[in-house]
Amino acid sequence: MPPSASTPVDAPPPPGSAGPGRPQNPLDRFFRISERGSTIPREIRGGLATFFAMAYIIVLNPIILGAGVDKFGQQLDTGQLVTATALMAGLTTVLMGVIGNVPIALAAGLGINAVVSLQLAPKMSWPDAMGMVVLAGLVLMILVASGLRQRVLDAIPAGLRRAIAIGIGMFITLIGLVDSGFVTRNPDAAHTTVPLGLGTGGRLEGWPVVIFVLGLALTFVLLIRKTRGAILISIVVATGLAIIVNTMVEIPGKEWGLTVPEVPSSIVASPDFGLIGQVSLFGGFHEVGVLTGCLFVFTVLLSGFFDAMGTIIGVGEEAGLTDEKGQLPGMGKVLMVDGAAVAAGGLGSASATTCFVESTAGVGEGARTGLANLVTGGLFLLALIFTPLATVVPSQAATPALVVVGFLIMAANVKEIDWADPTVAAPAFLTMVAMPFTYSITNGIGIGVLAFILLRTATGRFRTVPWLLNVVGGCFLVYFLLGPIERLLGVN
Repeated sequence: MPPSASTPVDAPPPPGSAGPGRPQNPLDRFFRISERGSTIPREIRGGLATFFAMAYIIVLNPIILGAGVDKFGQQLDTGQLVTATALMAGLTTVLMGVIGNVPIALAAGLGINAVVSLQLAPKMSWPDAMGMVVLAGLVLMILVASGLRQRVLDAIPAGLRRAIAIGIGMFITLIGLVDSGFVTRNPDAAHTTVPLGLGTGGRLEGWPVVIFVLGLALTFVLLIRKTRGAILISIVVATGLAIIVNTMVEIPGKEWGLTVPEVPSSIVASPDFGLIGQVSLFGGFHEVGVLTGCLFVFTVLLSGFFDAMGTIIGVGEEAGLTDEKGQLPGMGKVLMVDGAAVAAGGLGSASATTCFVESTAGVGEGARTGLANLVTGGLFLLALIFTPLATVVPSQAATPALVVVGFLIMAANVKEIDWADPTVAAPAFLTMVAMPFTYSITNGIGIGVLAFILLRTATGRFRTVPWLLNVVGGCFLVYFLLGPIERLLGVN
């Protein structure tokens, strides 16, 4: 039936309305474009929209990983991190498009990179930390192949899953506030019981923090107005303002932090692949021990596990691709690519690569197949030669995105927790607050799991706790008591 006069021929179909059509060419048949009610122009537009919605990761991931210092005092090179981030995002996104045939793009996961930078690296070398990420990805692939991934997912109560995501969001927000200089750590010499404070001595001082405030305001305004690419636009605008201010006003470089906003001598440069393959699979266990090493791997695994699962289902539902059971076509392939992407991210020293919820931007433009991923992934690979543009972005221009992403994670999950059930609400609360307050995602997950087991047992509902969760809880109990256990055993 021909379209009505009032309906644009190439208007994107509303979510859930994809209908079958006759394949027009080999590309159409391979990606099942017409079958899913889409067109090649829609897929191209969708791929573009997804890239611009998530391209900020090229800037943010190097800032988060670059801020970390490993056990031996080494920091990762920003230029090499930009290359690694763009390369891994491009390759894994294309892989998902070709194998999974879904419009779900991938890149270094926010939250997981904080785990690698702030928890793993300080205990070992960078290659050791990235090796932990590779191992987590391999475990994910084994879980998918064995069918255990769904069982592990079912073992974690829904409320606790939501709380883990919210806690990560709060943790990301705190990192953004601290790295921007909006919130600072009060040194012991300050003779105060307040561990954190506003700006310097309770006041906001200096132009860099002004850039952060303006960037944060702009990001929220664009977000509320539903502007596509709001985060990327705000980063570009804030960076431009930072360059102008830095040119007109004499500002000490230390006020900007790791990156001083200066106009690069060129916008194109050869990518630096120096970090690719710099991985030690089992070196981290030598540094921290087998138990702690296993828990680190478990933390990376769990940090990306539920976000990826939720993103896959959420984007699939938004695109109208899920069946009555909420399953995507070829879910096994999609999950396997997700696990392989985590391992690939570690192999490339970009941290774990995972599915991005910003893929819904492409779905909103009409994307329904993996062809959109080829566009998104291709743009990430093209970004490899524009590294100088990414390395002029100061943290004050990029960290507003962390705060906003933290807000989005909270907004999407907090209402889904059953606050009327104290055996769910209390562990969820402890999980959420423990992550930012202890500056550790591992601690938050462990405290939440143990609290859930304790409260269910105290209320006579121990049998409602899955056995697999009890195993996880036992590992965390040993982890928290490792110090007393070592002293009891006389271990140095």
